[in-house]
Amino acid sequence: MGKHHYLIALGSNMRHVRYGSPRRVIAAALTALDHGKLEVRAASKVIETTPLGPSRRRYANAAAIIHGKRDPEQMLHKLRKIEQAFGRRRTGLEWGARVLDLDIILWSGGAWADEGDEASLVIPHPAFRDRDFVLHPAAAIAGTWRDPLTGLTVKQLSARLTKPHPAPR
Repeated sequence: MGKHHYLIALGSNMRHVRYGSPRRVIAAALTALDHGKLEVRAASKVIETTPLGPSRRRYANAAAIIHGKRDPEQMLHKLRKIEQAFGRRRTGLEWGARVLDLDIILWSGGAWADEGDEASLVIPHPAFRDRDFVLHPAAAIAGTWRDPLTGLTVKQLSARLTKPHPAPR
């Protein structure tokens, strides 16, 4: 099996008893990702964003390019283990506060869909094109990476979200 590159989105909006602020949680998560058979090839700056949904806490968000031999299912399993090690509990509630959220956005193998269990994995991440808190950090480190479904680069997708739109007449 060859090596793969993954674009991972990182998010946190809760303090961690050991690591501290959400910004520090992201830094510690990057260290956890750059361990063993995984290598962090690039990491964006951490940005602060307003939350989606009912959570009132601001998020710290970043993106990283990870290199390793794991296939997407194995990578998802590894990311879930890291989230659990940081105290993440999957309660089934969307949009809640969380210590750490790690999502696979893109991978070097193109599109991927595994909907065989309750933890279905779809790459590209289904909502990433509409999320500036993912695209902005991702564009800084993976701007030329193309979305296999639209053919647009991450930088182009980010620009679409941030450019002003004329008011309807």
